[in-house]
Amino acid sequence: MGEWININGEFVRKEEAKISVFDHGLLYGDGVFEGLRSYKGRIFKLEEHLKRLYRSAHFILLTPPITRREMGEEIKRTLVKNQLHDAYIRVVITRGEGDLGLDPWKCPRPTYFIITDRIQLYPETLYEKGLEVVTVSIRRNPLYSLDPQVKSLNYLNNILAKIEGRNAGCMEAIMLNQEGWVLECTGDNIFIVEEGVLVTPPTYIGVLEGITRNTVMELARAKGMEVKEEIFSRYRLYNAQECFLTGTAAEIVPVVKVDGRPIGEGVPGPVTCEMRKIFREYVEREGTPIY
Repeated sequence: MGEWININGEFVRKEEAKISVFDHGLLYGDGVFEGLRSYKGRIFKLEEHLKRLYRSAHFILLTPPITRREMGEEIKRTLVKNQLHDAYIRVVITRGEGDLGLDPWKCPRPTYFIITDRIQLYPETLYEKGLEVVTVSIRRNPLYSLDPQVKSLNYLNNILAKIEGRNAGCMEAIMLNQEGWVLECTGDNIFIVEEGVLVTPPTYIGVLEGITRNTVMELARAKGMEVKEEIFSRYRLYNAQECFLTGTAAEIVPVVKVDGRPIGEGVPGPVTCEMRKIFREYVEREGTPIY
């Protein structure tokens, strides 16, 4: 467990880690974050995650208090301090302390903090037997309101969808866009398999360009599999041969039922199982060493 939290470059005990109640990250969700993983002492896709973090900050006119390279070093320091080799890493940059108004220019100094710990989103049995999900009425924020590529601290859109999914008895929920196309889940990207072809929604309709998502597409193509980025409806989803979700914390988790409808044979399919195997082998040899 990560007993030490890195706040602005200083280590404090978890129970003593605090930020101001006037921090706009808390008051208004004014900030950005990234979630990363380390495997056997190697940080998976460190540069890709840092690029996305700093692009998100740039989009909301938030200047991080340290450089991207320095942030990478702080992440490594935090893992070493907590003696963690296999960990989930959360990096947060907030607007910082201000007054009770919205004006970000009244927040003179941004805050960053890094948490390293272990995480397991789903029980191991769900990776073996598969996950049941539902589509929900809560639609994903449209592109013209907030670009989904920005991983901001305001996740209320996703949380409301998560609540609706949990109320329906499911651990995960699928969100649609304003036109009713399948987008993604509350915290993961989605793939379907049709006649051996891997299909995932394109980012231009409002999908986060997930780093695990991109990795899965690269690995599948390297294996000679056809991969498409296409819009698809719930009809195609229900009638897919296989379905699985991807995300930093979840990795690859099979979906066997959507809205009460079995997907394929109602068990994790061969493509899903193969991609899980390939992905696990890949993450254990790829990455930035923490030492």
